[in-house]
Amino acid sequence: MSENKRYNLHKSARLSVAPMMDWTDRHCRFFHRLMSQEALLYTEMVTAPALVRGGALHLLDYNPEEHPVALQLGGSDPVELGKAAKLGAQAGYDEINLNCGCPSDRVQSGTFGAVLMKSPALVADCVRAMRDAVDVEITVKCRIGVDDQDPNAVLPEFLAQIVAAGCERVTIHARKAWLQGLSPKENRDIPPLDYELVQRMKQLFPNLHISINGGIETLEQAQDLLDAGLDGVMIGRAAYHQPWDIMGTADAAIWGKTNALASAEAAVCAMLPYIDNHLVGGGKLNQVTRHMLGVFTGKPGARAWRRTLSEGASRPGAGTELVEDALNAMHNKAA
Repeated sequence: MSENKRYNLHKSARLSVAPMMDWTDRHCRFFHRLMSQEALLYTEMVTAPALVRGGALHLLDYNPEEHPVALQLGGSDPVELGKAAKLGAQAGYDEINLNCGCPSDRVQSGTFGAVLMKSPALVADCVRAMRDAVDVEITVKCRIGVDDQDPNAVLPEFLAQIVAAGCERVTIHARKAWLQGLSPKENRDIPPLDYELVQRMKQLFPNLHISINGGIETLEQAQDLLDAGLDGVMIGRAAYHQPWDIMGTADAAIWGKTNALASAEAAVCAMLPYIDNHLVGGGKLNQVTRHMLGVFTGKPGARAWRRTLSEGASRPGAGTELVEDALNAMHNKAA
């Protein structure tokens, strides 16, 4: 049974960390949760076929400490998504999110991701099926449009359809996705941002909880967007590459609460028991520490920290003593 009733997800979603393939795995999320008790965390996208047809239920593994945590699903078959949502709810996720924003070729070939912006009625059917299957909140992450679509026409219609299907919360990446001609990386940078359009959607849909995503690199930017009337802000790469700058100060900046930890070094030290447990279970050090490389970004000795971990964490037998060596290397360089 889901534990979502313990959390006010509309409040948590004032700041969330974007689902990012190969990045926001359970180790990353645990590290982020140590730094912020309030932010809403998202899994990497998990495809509904992998869960329902492939039986890959290990993809749903997470640590209880991660709550509130949302499962992002990829798919386009309403029946299959309903079944996958049920599996996610049974695993205890607080929210199930449908990916309508990923532009990768692999995702398109499965007829899901950003290509679904072309099929709002299908997305509405998917949302309806997922809502019927579970009692946790069903949300959508989308773009403002794809290819030659006019976002001013397409986005309101898309939102109207998913709202009618029972979606009460949406995250909008404020860029188009170009399905042909741009790589997924280029789709994160090249199409221009249109924050004003997303803000207009809030005026059109005042009862819809709208978070904005794309190009947000600081908590100051996030607060400005919240002050402008949006309900939430989703940060992606900045939260990953500068985790302390974003996650370590988010609780105070966004919610007015005491920070979970006093410093980036305290966050690293708090990870050591988790790392030990991971190693005892047969895991590798670099599976965890790769998510910690940017924690000292901009601080004296950060390069020595990164180099020590990068060079040593994949070696056989590497353990928490390497993390302590990396801290010492950082201190020596900073001295």
